[in-house]
Amino acid sequence: MGRRRFLGAVGVGAGLLMTEGVASADGGGAVVRAYLGTYTSWPGGGEGIGVGEYDPATGALRVTGVVAGVPNPSFVIAEGRRLYAVNEEADGGVTALTTGRDGVPEVVNRESTGGADPCHLALHRGYLLSANYSSGSVAVHPVRPDGGLGGRTDLVELTGSGPDPERQEGPHAHQVLPDPSGRFVLVVDLGTDSVHTYELDDRGRLTRTATARLHPGAGPRHLAFHPSGRFAYIANELDSTVVVASYERGVLKPGPKLSTLPEGAPTTPRNYPAEVVVSADGRFAYLSNRGHDSVAVFAVERQGAALRLVEAVPVGGAFPRHITLDRAGRFLLAANQNSGNVTTFAVDRATGRLRQVGSAEAPIPVCVALKG
Repeated sequence: MGRRRFLGAVGVGAGLLMTEGVASADGGGAVVRAYLGTYTSWPGGGEGIGVGEYDPATGALRVTGVVAGVPNPSFVIAEGRRLYAVNEEADGGVTALTTGRDGVPEVVNRESTGGADPCHLALHRGYLLSANYSSGSVAVHPVRPDGGLGGRTDLVELTGSGPDPERQEGPHAHQVLPDPSGRFVLVVDLGTDSVHTYELDDRGRLTRTATARLHPGAGPRHLAFHPSGRFAYIANELDSTVVVASYERGVLKPGPKLSTLPEGAPTTPRNYPAEVVVSADGRFAYLSNRGHDSVAVFAVERQGAALRLVEAVPVGGAFPRHITLDRAGRFLLAANQNSGNVTTFAVDRATGRLRQVGSAEAPIPVCVALKG
């Protein structure tokens, strides 16, 4: 089954909302410029990269405009005044943009990823890396001095399969991210129940150094590191589990797994964990449950070596994909794909518990993240 047909969903993949500081219109205080990922090829989707404002004092998000003409920008990252978006299509691409003083992005150029349906991006040592989900590959592009992208320097093709005949008929790269040391790059492969470790050389080529195998049928989607860098938490899409893994010098060792759902949770509709994030102080982890439509709150124990489920809070929408904590750790935002809204939760930093305090409409919001 291809990525686009998964669940017959309104939109697929993961998008990212990135931000930079701007002055409020009334001069009353600083707000945060926001850029939203969406889908342009689905009914009810956006017309390009959404533009909005986030208020870090209240957690309120307001959509104010769009940068049209960027196809299926389902995942966007920003660094300073530069933005990079996937073009999640069969002929996959990545688009580079720069922002002027008004914060409005303009396209610099677009490059092919050499694969199908890129769904995740990461900047690493002067290169942009992208994960092609449907074709199971990782592309590397150099970043030019003007912020644009050069021609592809590498395309790593993953191999293998898993026990799920519909979702694991082949490799499916779902996330690519540098480790906390900045030395290694990890690639999460849903299709083969694996996480691969690579090193990137000065020519922009990847060399595999290790592979971690999860339990069969797990379907790893995303992972997040504990601030210590010694542990990682892997969200498994296909069996509603999260795995605690130790990590050292590029070697990931999966350990215990636990359910992302509370005991006695209904088995229908089927649940698909999506994003996992960790608080800056390393005391709590959060995971979005699509189907159960909740955010699971975990207490981090044993200095990062264990997780304990605290609660699963209703997300206030349908099919939450990406979640993020703002810079201060005061609010968590969840992008609810099938209900067209982004919900905001106040975080009790003593207990980790969440309380919904807001909701904003957006066209097929598949992910949200805040930079400022």
